[in-house]
Amino acid sequence: MAPAVAFISHTYQVRTLGVEEEFLIVDPHNGSPLPLAGGLLRLQGPFGQAVDRPAQPMLSVELHQEQLEVITHPHSSLVELATEIRAGRAFADSLARKAGARIAALATSPLAVTPHATRNDRYDELLEKYALTAREQLTCGCHVHVSVGSDDEGVAVLDRIRSWLPPLMALSSNSPFWNGTDSGYASFRTQAWNRWSTAGPTEIFGSAQAYHALVADLSNTGVVINPDFDARLSARHPTVEIRVSDVCLDPRDTVLIAALVRALVETAAREWEAGQAPDMGPAVILRQGVWRASRWGIQGDLLHPITHKPTTARHAISALHDHVLDALDEAGDTAYVEESLQRILSNGTGASQQRQAHKCKGRLADVVTHAIDLTHQETANPSRDLTAIAS
Repeated sequence: MAPAVAFISHTYQVRTLGVEEEFLIVDPHNGSPLPLAGGLLRLQGPFGQAVDRPAQPMLSVELHQEQLEVITHPHSSLVELATEIRAGRAFADSLARKAGARIAALATSPLAVTPHATRNDRYDELLEKYALTAREQLTCGCHVHVSVGSDDEGVAVLDRIRSWLPPLMALSSNSPFWNGTDSGYASFRTQAWNRWSTAGPTEIFGSAQAYHALVADLSNTGVVINPDFDARLSARHPTVEIRVSDVCLDPRDTVLIAALVRALVETAAREWEAGQAPDMGPAVILRQGVWRASRWGIQGDLLHPITHKPTTARHAISALHDHVLDALDEAGDTAYVEESLQRILSNGTGASQQRQAHKCKGRLADVVTHAIDLTHQETANPSRDLTAIAS
């Protein structure tokens, strides 16, 4: 929920992209979230740089002190993005270690927790207005920003990517546990997040003017501070922001989600330029696709992005891949995306890996320890994987 870094506009053939990853700050011994975000940020020097290090990815506080956000710079290359994602995780973890904590890419806490709110005017207003919804909202997502040339293009993109977002949610699902119990969901973060008044899929906007008018009308209700649509125009930068994904346990999966989002944006922009109308499916139907992806991830049926009828997760993801293949090819991202999709479909998402760790080890604290290892594992080096594929 923190503001993103300024992303440059689309001036080259390949759009720029960047990500915001939210992480839990945890006790490495018992797995409990720790309210240390403010203290960790104070370990940085001026302008977000560590006292003892050169320029690093940017860090930001979130709604609760048990979480920390890492924000990348904009990149055209997946290799560069992957390198900064990995560096950002390592940098945040290095600060956490100084306080006896670790950084874990968990979209919800497996252990029960009473979050400690970050105090500032914006968050104080959220807490006062939304009460328990805000107090319990210790969730960690991954937001992808992709450059657009104008608000008109951006809204045209939003109108044309709506039904393609649930497969992204399924691929990133990484929140099976909630407050000490197995929720039964692959992404329970989605269920918790959808308690915000504007969360979820939107109806067709039709134009930038209509989009901004709706945002203004929502603000005038006195309920909405900033709309939490699944995808929206950035209020500060020339990007669209896609917000459906859990933070990914494996950094390679973050890069995959970012690549697919960029390809979706490019594909949608081309459809708009060609005069192709968006899918007019109502938001209430799209919400059922969101629910299915949240409930089962890739382990059950999803709604097909075109027919809106149940189909296997593999078929829905294949449809997404086929839909964006031209854009992936032109960006040089096809090989990495295809290899990553096969890896996730074979090995499972973060949700299944968390459940496997719990089944093997028997304690939720061990799930957190396992997640710390996967968040920073040496074998999960996305930049090295990308370089190997490119060569």
